[in-house]
Amino acid sequence: MCRSLGLRFSEENLGDFAMPALHLSLVGLLLWFSVAGLIVLPAEAQTCATRKFSNNKLFQHCSDLPTLSSSLHWTHDADGSLSIAFVAPPAKSDGWISWAINPTGSGMIGAQSLIAFKQTDGSMTVRPYRLNNYQSVEQKNLTLEVSDMSAESSGGQMMIFATFRLPANWTTVNQMWQVGSTVTDGRPIIHDTQTPNLNAKGTLDLVGGQTGTNTGGDSRIRKRNIHGILNAVSWGILFPVGVILARYLRTFESADPAWFYLHAGCQSSAYAIGVAGWATGLQLGSKSKGIQYTTHRNIGIALFSLATVQIFALFLRPKKEHKFRFYWNIYHHGVGYAILILGILNVFKGLDILDPAKKWKSAYIIVIAILGGIALFLELITWAVVLKRGRALKFG
Repeated sequence: MCRSLGLRFSEENLGDFAMPALHLSLVGLLLWFSVAGLIVLPAEAQTCATRKFSNNKLFQHCSDLPTLSSSLHWTHDADGSLSIAFVAPPAKSDGWISWAINPTGSGMIGAQSLIAFKQTDGSMTVRPYRLNNYQSVEQKNLTLEVSDMSAESSGGQMMIFATFRLPANWTTVNQMWQVGSTVTDGRPIIHDTQTPNLNAKGTLDLVGGQTGTNTGGDSRIRKRNIHGILNAVSWGILFPVGVILARYLRTFESADPAWFYLHAGCQSSAYAIGVAGWATGLQLGSKSKGIQYTTHRNIGIALFSLATVQIFALFLRPKKEHKFRFYWNIYHHGVGYAILILGILNVFKGLDILDPAKKWKSAYIIVIAILGGIALFLELITWAVVLKRGRALKFG
């Protein structure tokens, strides 16, 4: 997208420097492709050890829940009585934990929740809440009969105890659990929307004593990973490589017009992959109502819009001798730089949202650093040749 400031040099001057660097950038790109497909969000290590509660309460079943380092202990009687102990560390020491049953669905809306947190005097409390929307919870008696509610805090973990009275014919229930970081004026504030939080739901087999996860959550995680990979490869890798190809490969007279086709092919591929990632993001947004990443979404919309205009502008590209070519170049380069900056920025925004293992963010930083180093190296070499040639012309 960026031209070399109107400067042209022979292959002899830059061949020793540019081609190894370009090869290095392509090797970096291939390495990224090989590892990007392996990106998975790490599962949190859990340990379901024998736990002794301060009230000497014993439960028939115990299961580590798949997210948020939490566990559930429970006993279900034939008359429908369900006694539970939910254990989890809050997101912060003054945060909250929650366990809920949803009698009508597998999501948050309609959940009958118990939320525990520390009061201003440091004592623990547990209160019933109904989740009627994604923005807030309402402290209100549950439609399910619940008794013997209490809460404790020990060793950085909080515990909820309660007994539910369920219909005798219920054999499974939809359960949700959650942790939050803030309680303001006795009101729990909405939790994080990272993958572990969004996937904190499943089923509880009251008869068989097993817990399970909803496949919808796993599918959503896969789509989030696909969305992240597509956008990282397109806007975050291919697009910068295309810029480097255009800015430096065109300095070889023998590479004209091959450099243009390489550049156009690289950027067209980046656009196609980026549109697929953008569409995946739209689909995720439509299925996650109430959960918004405003900055990430707005940058994504801007990227799609600018890149679309950029692609169509290729069909209006004036010939080199045309009087409007100068202005077209200014527009083309300006939009290209904007896409370059926004693309890399949004990849980092996406990584913050996905919150994968730190090594993947570090890997992307290394790739960008390599590409940036290549560009800087070639820029310095280019200007060194410019100054050398200028002196030769001046004193020759």
